[in-house]
Amino acid sequence: MQRPDTGARRRQGIFTAALCALGLLVAVCFAFLPGAQRAAAASVGDCTATKGAIVAVDFGPFGGTVERGCDTTPTTGYELLHEGGFSTAGTQHDGPAFICRIGYGAFNSGTQYPTPDKEACVLTPQATAYWSYWVASPGQDDWSYSQYGAMGRNLKDGDVDAWVYGGTDIGGTTGRPTFSPDDVRAGGGSTPDPGGEPTGAPGRVDVASAAAWLKGGLTDGERIVDEGAEDPNYLLTTETAYALAAADGRSDTLDKVTAFLAAHVDDYVAPNGKDQPPATGAAARLALLAESTEGDAHSFGGRDLIADLTGNVCTERAPGEGCTAPGDIRGITYADEQARAVLALLRAGEKPDPASVERLTQVQCKDGGITSILIQPGERCEGDAGSTGLIALVLHTAGGHDDAVTKARDYLAKQQLDTGAFPGYAGSTTGDVIATAYAAQTLRAVGDTKRADAAEGWLSRVQLKGGGFGFDQDAVDPTLYATPVAVLAGARTDIATLTTEKSEPTTPPTTTPPTTEAPTPGKGPDLKKGVAYLTGAAQLKQGRYYPVGPGSGRADFGLTIDGAYALAATGLDNAKLRGIVDFLDDEGKDGEGRTVNDWTGVGTQYAAGGSLGKTALLAEAVGRDPRDFAGHDLIAALDKAVCPAASTAPDRSCAAEGAYTYAPSVFSQALAVMAQLRAGDEDHAKAPVAYLESLQNDGSGAWPSLIPPTGDSDVDSTAIAAMALDLAGGKTADAAVGKALKWIAAQQLPDGGFPGAAGNSVNSAALAVQGLSLDKDTYKKEIDAALKFLAGQQNADGGFKVAKEGQPGSDLRASTQAVGGATGISFGKLDRSLDGTSAQPTPSDDTGGTPQIITPGDDDSGSGGGIVDADSGDGGGALASTGVQVTALAAFAVLLTALGWWAVVAARRRVAEEAGR
Repeated sequence: MQRPDTGARRRQGIFTAALCALGLLVAVCFAFLPGAQRAAAASVGDCTATKGAIVAVDFGPFGGTVERGCDTTPTTGYELLHEGGFSTAGTQHDGPAFICRIGYGAFNSGTQYPTPDKEACVLTPQATAYWSYWVASPGQDDWSYSQYGAMGRNLKDGDVDAWVYGGTDIGGTTGRPTFSPDDVRAGGGSTPDPGGEPTGAPGRVDVASAAAWLKGGLTDGERIVDEGAEDPNYLLTTETAYALAAADGRSDTLDKVTAFLAAHVDDYVAPNGKDQPPATGAAARLALLAESTEGDAHSFGGRDLIADLTGNVCTERAPGEGCTAPGDIRGITYADEQARAVLALLRAGEKPDPASVERLTQVQCKDGGITSILIQPGERCEGDAGSTGLIALVLHTAGGHDDAVTKARDYLAKQQLDTGAFPGYAGSTTGDVIATAYAAQTLRAVGDTKRADAAEGWLSRVQLKGGGFGFDQDAVDPTLYATPVAVLAGARTDIATLTTEKSEPTTPPTTTPPTTEAPTPGKGPDLKKGVAYLTGAAQLKQGRYYPVGPGSGRADFGLTIDGAYALAATGLDNAKLRGIVDFLDDEGKDGEGRTVNDWTGVGTQYAAGGSLGKTALLAEAVGRDPRDFAGHDLIAALDKAVCPAASTAPDRSCAAEGAYTYAPSVFSQALAVMAQLRAGDEDHAKAPVAYLESLQNDGSGAWPSLIPPTGDSDVDSTAIAAMALDLAGGKTADAAVGKALKWIAAQQLPDGGFPGAAGNSVNSAALAVQGLSLDKDTYKKEIDAALKFLAGQQNADGGFKVAKEGQPGSDLRASTQAVGGATGISFGKLDRSLDGTSAQPTPSDDTGGTPQIITPGDDDSGSGGGIVDADSGDGGGALASTGVQVTALAAFAVLLTALGWWAVVAARRRVAEEAGR
């Protein structure tokens, strides 16, 4: 999904996966230099299976065939297109960064399609007719939506990209290429063999020191309590108990932890009350603990955990009741949790419902990998090593699924890196501790000891000095999420066979203990470093705006406003904030002569409500008059943009009564609502507020990404909608906010992150912090955990990754959201006075452009951050959005399957909005 300035950005991750996939993402997709076809494109024959990358563009809808191109020294997906001999064109609104047309010299004299009579390419194309972007890594023969836009996707030798014109749905089940990656791969050379024998040095995990580190993290020797929190973290307490059982067998410490969990079983399994449906994932975890420690899962703390599972098997698809498909354990959405439930029943001597076991085979992909999400049959499937390891272990234990287990084992062999490690997600070359530990357990269980030993050897080399483990090979901070599963792998056991009945001494390590010192983690991201990154010359062109990509003079106005929101939220560089605001308010021109008014479309037939609202909100946040900003009355323009009724085709300006013109997402709707309300324009905001309220899912309390709604549920959109309705006030709005916050809190992942378009998303975690901070007393624990997650995603340069399992390096859009979101201040409360500042001189432009992706650095979160009180008088604010800027685009979401419970998930492509974002 390319991002059109504002709204569309968000999709980039996964919709930039979807739209980027669509070709819609501008910011990341950045397609620059429209139509700049290279004179000397490499011949497809210059690429081989091990050298260069291939791109295939399907001109079938236009009477052509599939054309291929090659880049012998691949860098990004965008460069691959142009080096391969293709030309591209963007939209008038979003610029060349948003790929709207593609042409090829050998087809119809290079005519770019779709032609102007079919698509004007003024605004972002409709989601039913655009160029979608698909990718495959070496060894994969199934397409996936790109997690990044064309410019954000970093290629390696053997990669294959595809561009297909048409549409796709939110589940990714339609619109896929009609050809496979193998159909268009380069010939010659030797086929990459990711299944080769790993060459990493052998070694043994120091299980005793890891267990000691875990014990040191126990409060009162019985429970895990997150830093800054008061309530126990039952999930981590349970995981720690598994590790202690594996390391020491039966012990006083283990007994104390188990007794604590038994005493608080209802707090964990029935958090909403005994008369409400149980948390079946929690029931499965505790049942496995009881079974591993010689206890009784039928009576753990007086609760029958097995009945909690057998009594909640779905008999039909009912999403509103927590049932994705028949056989699901009600309330479970991740495949790894389904696997734990099945395993708990098996270990209790119960026969699981055959449909529940069958569901585990239904989430296996064609290549043998297993996805972390309980997808429906036929939906897009992308496996990862961690999920594959755990679920294959359960299928092996259940028996009767030899074919599936063999396919999973072969997949793991192909995924294993030379070091012995396993990556956390498809296409990654970075070793992931959790994925490696689960893969090692399963490989040992199925008899592949050589590969299991290699995986353990890698784990021994990344074990930190204090005994704990970080998330990946570059981590310097130990974490309670990764260490327990690494202990099981190091103890050469697994969750299917773990027992305290046989307690054998732990084999001492055969290699020198790790020497890496783990620094004390901060409570949140280092906001000073974050602001320094956002205002650096490498990012902020002439101190005025962010370009759409490296070397471009075109301003990304939506992203620029995101940056201004972040600076306003922190108050750490009001001078630079003043420079941005003055540039926008004074109708400053970018390198292409465009002003912010060209982006909003104010005064034209293409005025975008989300973009107008986003700009007006900034004016309000810094004390400028939104009725006289950039030479226009933005509030009057918003009033005019309120739709009296849905438009009829081919006019796609209005989705419904109360929507705003060309505002295709909940994000854009919410931003525009807040702008009107903050301007005292309540009367004109009544219909937009009512429409926003109507988009909420009555059952769950969540909001979808897109307008019109497509049935998905999205953290980012729910958070921004809650901010808008909190500002609106009233009984209906207040009730909606309460339901929304409860739903957001329930989506939090074990590591404190939240699922978003790009995976375990920085954007989504930051927006969740802002949303939950509307009731920070109730959700203090969740907020603190999210801040710790954000701190862990901050790089040494102060910027942030897009997602935990995403490619390394700092992303500008994610960084703006993380910095602003970490303050916890709603857009409705953002207030930063520029009194005392003066107009900023225009510096010379030394950098020539602003890279979106910065050279990777070590994760060094530092200290600082935290929640800023909205009523403290020192301002603050929410970040514009998660980075999707699509002003007018409809985008859908894609499922990004990443690593099981710890990782992320179902990324729903966020639309693009930005028209407000």
